[in-house]
Amino acid sequence: MNPRAAGGLGSNPGTPGARDAGPGPTDDARMEERPDADEHWMREALAEARRAASFGEVPIGAVVVHQGRVVARAHNWRETWRDPTAHAELIALQEASRRLGGWRLAECHLYVTLEPCPMCAGAAMLARVARIVFGAADPKGGALISRMNVLTPGLWNHQPIITGGILGEECGMILKEFFRSLRQARP
Repeated sequence: MNPRAAGGLGSNPGTPGARDAGPGPTDDARMEERPDADEHWMREALAEARRAASFGEVPIGAVVVHQGRVVARAHNWRETWRDPTAHAELIALQEASRRLGGWRLAECHLYVTLEPCPMCAGAAMLARVARIVFGAADPKGGALISRMNVLTPGLWNHQPIITGGILGEECGMILKEFFRSLRQARP
Protein backbone atom coordinates (compact mmCIF):
# COMPACT_ATOMS: atom_id res chain seq x y z
CA MET A 1 0.00 0.00 0.00
CA ASN A 2 1.31 3.43 -0.84
CA PRO A 3 0.56 5.67 2.18
CA ARG A 4 0.88 8.77 0.03
CA ALA A 5 -1.78 7.59 -2.41
CA ALA A 6 -3.96 6.39 0.43
CA GLY A 7 -3.95 9.79 2.10
CA GLY A 8 -1.22 9.00 4.58
CA LEU A 9 -1.25 7.51 8.01
CA GLY A 10 -3.66 8.46 10.72
CA SER A 11 -6.54 9.27 8.35
CA ASN A 12 -5.28 12.80 8.01
CA PRO A 13 -6.53 14.53 4.86
CA GLY A 14 -3.82 17.22 5.13
CA THR A 15 -0.24 16.35 4.34
CA PRO A 16 0.11 12.83 2.95
CA GLY A 17 2.10 10.75 5.40
CA ALA A 18 1.63 13.10 8.34
CA ARG A 19 -0.12 11.54 11.27
CA ASP A 20 -3.09 13.09 12.98
CA ALA A 21 -1.68 15.17 15.80
CA GLY A 22 -4.38 13.89 18.10
CA PRO A 23 -6.83 15.75 20.30
CA GLY A 24 -6.42 19.29 21.50
CA PRO A 25 -4.75 20.31 24.74
CA THR A 26 -4.56 17.65 27.44
CA ASP A 27 -2.79 17.42 30.77
CA ASP A 28 0.34 18.16 28.73
CA ALA A 29 -1.11 21.47 27.53
CA ARG A 30 1.60 23.45 29.28
CA MET A 31 4.22 20.73 28.98
CA GLU A 32 6.70 23.03 27.25
CA GLU A 33 7.05 25.02 30.47
CA ARG A 34 8.29 22.01 32.47
CA PRO A 35 12.00 21.19 32.74
CA ASP A 36 11.47 17.71 31.29
CA ALA A 37 9.38 18.97 28.38
CA ASP A 38 12.12 18.41 25.82
CA GLU A 39 12.37 14.74 26.79
CA HIS A 40 8.60 14.38 26.67
CA TRP A 41 8.34 15.79 23.15
CA MET A 42 11.41 13.87 21.97
CA ARG A 43 9.69 10.66 23.11
CA GLU A 44 6.81 11.63 20.82
CA ALA A 45 9.31 12.03 17.96
CA LEU A 46 10.85 8.65 18.86
CA ALA A 47 7.42 7.04 18.55
CA GLU A 48 7.29 8.40 14.99
CA ALA A 49 10.78 7.05 14.32
CA ARG A 50 9.61 3.60 15.39
CA ARG A 51 6.67 3.88 12.98
CA ALA A 52 9.11 4.73 10.20
CA ALA A 53 11.13 1.59 10.95
CA SER A 54 7.97 -0.52 10.84
CA PHE A 55 7.53 0.62 7.22
CA GLY A 56 11.15 -0.09 6.35
CA GLU A 57 12.00 3.60 6.41
CA VAL A 58 15.05 5.10 8.09
CA PRO A 59 13.75 5.65 11.64
CA ILE A 60 13.63 9.41 11.95
CA GLY A 61 10.62 11.07 13.54
CA ALA A 62 9.55 14.65 14.08
CA VAL A 63 6.87 16.56 15.95
CA VAL A 64 5.95 20.23 15.88
CA VAL A 65 4.79 21.65 19.21
CA HIS A 66 2.74 24.85 19.42
CA GLN A 67 1.59 26.31 22.73
CA GLY A 68 2.20 23.09 24.60
CA ARG A 69 0.59 20.62 22.23
CA VAL A 70 1.61 18.59 19.22
CA VAL A 71 0.14 20.12 16.07
CA ALA A 72 1.94 17.83 13.61
CA ARG A 73 3.89 14.60 13.66
CA ALA A 74 5.58 12.70 10.88
CA HIS A 75 8.34 10.29 10.00
CA ASN A 76 10.47 9.60 6.97
CA TRP A 77 8.76 8.31 3.80
CA ARG A 78 11.71 8.69 1.43
CA GLU A 79 12.02 5.02 0.47
CA THR A 80 8.31 4.31 0.12
CA TRP A 81 7.57 7.45 -1.87
CA ARG A 82 10.89 7.36 -3.74
CA ASP A 83 11.13 11.03 -2.91
CA PRO A 84 14.43 12.49 -1.69
CA THR A 85 12.56 15.31 0.08
CA ALA A 86 10.20 13.09 2.11
CA HIS A 87 12.02 13.75 5.37
CA ALA A 88 10.16 13.72 8.69
CA GLU A 89 10.91 17.39 9.35
CA LEU A 90 9.56 18.65 6.02
CA ILE A 91 6.37 16.61 6.28
CA ALA A 92 5.79 17.79 9.87
CA LEU A 93 6.45 21.45 8.99
CA GLN A 94 4.04 21.26 6.05
CA GLU A 95 1.33 19.76 8.23
CA ALA A 96 1.88 22.31 11.01
CA SER A 97 1.54 25.13 8.47
CA ARG A 98 -1.74 23.69 7.24
CA ARG A 99 -3.13 23.17 10.74
CA LEU A 100 -2.09 26.61 11.98
CA GLY A 101 -3.17 28.41 8.83
CA GLY A 102 0.11 29.95 7.77
CA TRP A 103 3.72 29.29 6.90
CA ARG A 104 5.18 31.33 9.76
CA LEU A 105 5.61 28.93 12.66
CA ALA A 106 7.19 31.49 14.98
CA GLU A 107 5.69 30.05 18.16
CA CYS A 108 6.54 26.45 17.27
CA HIS A 109 9.27 24.10 18.37
CA LEU A 110 10.45 21.36 16.00
CA TYR A 111 11.57 18.14 17.70
CA VAL A 112 13.43 15.61 15.55
CA THR A 113 15.29 12.46 16.49
CA LEU A 114 18.33 13.17 14.26
CA GLU A 115 20.16 16.42 13.67
CA PRO A 116 18.57 17.96 10.55
CA CYS A 117 20.25 17.89 7.16
CA PRO A 118 20.85 21.18 5.27
CA MET A 119 17.47 20.95 3.51
CA CYS A 120 15.49 20.40 6.71
CA ALA A 121 17.44 22.93 8.79
CA GLY A 122 16.86 25.50 6.06
CA ALA A 123 13.15 24.70 5.88
CA ALA A 124 12.80 25.09 9.65
CA MET A 125 14.57 28.44 9.51
CA LEU A 126 12.42 29.61 6.59
CA ALA A 127 9.30 28.53 8.51
CA ARG A 128 10.55 30.79 11.33
CA VAL A 129 10.33 28.08 14.00
CA ALA A 130 11.36 29.42 17.38
CA ARG A 131 13.41 26.37 18.28
CA ILE A 132 14.90 23.24 16.72
CA VAL A 133 15.49 20.40 19.20
CA PHE A 134 17.22 17.23 18.04
CA GLY A 135 18.24 13.96 19.61
CA ALA A 136 21.28 12.33 18.01
CA ALA A 137 23.99 14.30 16.25
CA ASP A 138 24.59 13.31 12.61
CA PRO A 139 28.33 13.25 11.87
CA LYS A 140 27.69 12.41 8.21
CA GLY A 141 25.05 14.98 7.30
CA GLY A 142 24.11 17.13 10.26
CA ALA A 143 23.73 20.78 9.35
CA LEU A 144 23.50 22.40 12.79
CA ILE A 145 26.58 21.27 14.72
CA SER A 146 28.15 18.16 13.22
CA ARG A 147 29.23 18.94 9.65
CA MET A 148 28.39 22.61 9.50
CA ASN A 149 25.95 25.17 10.81
CA VAL A 150 23.84 26.34 7.90
CA LEU A 151 22.07 28.63 10.36
CA THR A 152 25.24 30.50 11.32
CA PRO A 153 24.22 33.60 13.28
CA GLY A 154 24.25 36.76 11.19
CA LEU A 155 23.65 35.06 7.84
CA TRP A 156 19.86 35.01 7.98
CA ASN A 157 17.07 37.23 9.20
CA HIS A 158 15.79 34.50 11.53
CA GLN A 159 17.82 32.48 14.00
CA PRO A 160 16.03 29.61 15.75
CA ILE A 161 17.33 28.42 19.10
CA ILE A 162 19.16 25.11 18.64
CA THR A 163 19.17 22.42 21.33
CA GLY A 164 20.85 19.08 20.68
CA GLY A 165 21.42 15.81 22.48
CA ILE A 166 17.95 15.38 23.98
CA LEU A 167 17.63 11.61 24.47
CA GLY A 168 20.57 11.47 22.09
CA GLU A 169 21.66 7.98 23.05
CA GLU A 170 18.18 6.52 22.57
CA CYS A 171 17.70 8.39 19.29
CA GLY A 172 21.08 7.17 18.03
CA MET A 173 20.43 3.59 19.14
CA ILE A 174 17.25 3.21 17.10
CA LEU A 175 19.22 4.22 13.99
CA LYS A 176 22.13 1.88 14.80
CA GLU A 177 19.77 -1.05 15.36
CA PHE A 178 17.92 -0.33 12.11
CA PHE A 179 21.10 -0.25 10.00
CA ARG A 180 22.54 -3.29 11.82
CA SER A 181 19.43 -5.30 10.92
CA LEU A 182 19.71 -4.16 7.29
CA ARG A 183 23.33 -5.32 7.11
CA GLN A 184 22.47 -8.67 8.69
CA ALA A 185 19.65 -9.20 6.18
CA ARG A 186 22.02 -8.86 3.23
CA PRO A 187 23.06 -12.13 1.56
